[in-house]
Amino acid sequence: MPSIQTAFWVVALLVVLALAFDFMNGFHDAANSIATVVSTGVLKPQQAVIFAAFFNFLAIFIFHLSVAATVGKGIVHPSSVDLHVIFGALIGAIIWNILTWYYGIPSSSSHALIGGLVGATIPKAGFAGLVWSGIIKTVAFIFISPFVGFLLGSLMMLLVAWVCRNVNVAKTDRWLRRLQLVSASAYSLGHGGNDAQKTIGIIWLLLIITGYAEAGASMPPMWTIIGCYIAIAMGTMFGGWRIVKTMGQKLTKLKPVGGFCAETGGAMTLFAATALGVPVSTTHTITGAIVGVGSTRRASAVRWGVAGNIVWAWIFTIPATAMMSMAVYYLSLWLF
Repeated sequence: MPSIQTAFWVVALLVVLALAFDFMNGFHDAANSIATVVSTGVLKPQQAVIFAAFFNFLAIFIFHLSVAATVGKGIVHPSSVDLHVIFGALIGAIIWNILTWYYGIPSSSSHALIGGLVGATIPKAGFAGLVWSGIIKTVAFIFISPFVGFLLGSLMMLLVAWVCRNVNVAKTDRWLRRLQLVSASAYSLGHGGNDAQKTIGIIWLLLIITGYAEAGASMPPMWTIIGCYIAIAMGTMFGGWRIVKTMGQKLTKLKPVGGFCAETGGAMTLFAATALGVPVSTTHTITGAIVGVGSTRRASAVRWGVAGNIVWAWIFTIPATAMMSMAVYYLSLWLF
């Protein structure tokens, strides 16, 4: 363990690195919040990112820190973590996010961070350092969240079709464009509420292991909460446009009705997961909802080849970031 003076500066640098990851999370996952509303033409791109960023930050006043507690204490044992583990986890997750953003692959920033945390903990404490109940729950939701998003998105499409069966098409489209602003704001709230908390959890864990926060505290210092929500909102404002194209155009062709139903189904899933303290992937959730919406028209309306490539990215995210973070962990032993 470094000296107190050195530890302070190392901790400060790791906090900055965590906020950089949080910014990258917002940047990488901006497509989750804005792809549908941009692709349907309801908002222009710059309007959409400002709109989404505002609701990302507004989530600070709505959601309890259940997800932060899961990431901070429910994935690895705090006693098994040191500064090198945190460094390895963050760098591994950032590298994965950059790679998937560059190639326009809508992978999960959340699972990148969790995979990084697991991978960097193993060389430090072995498998005994892992909290298997939290890991199993997180891995299970790799499959559950897109399925629930798919189910709710498709059910919303059927419900709207039934409600509007006798309404003029132009009038329906006009109303759904307005309602899509409501659904997009709800999804952005869910995105901010679930994703910002993952970085809060990492910083909270960092502060606990270095003695800057009490292990038994019910919540982290307020500055970590505010800082993380600001960082993810700022990242969303810059928008990951490469992934927007994949989500909003390549999976299926969206109209306002589809955008509204996908966002509503996705938002409902995120709200439920955040209430349960489950760190789900907003990427998986909205992708499942978009595919569900497209499949209600006909199976061929979904580009299943694109969907298949996205699923492979989901499967590889945790093991890939775990291996990268493990390598970074060993490298960090030489750095500080």
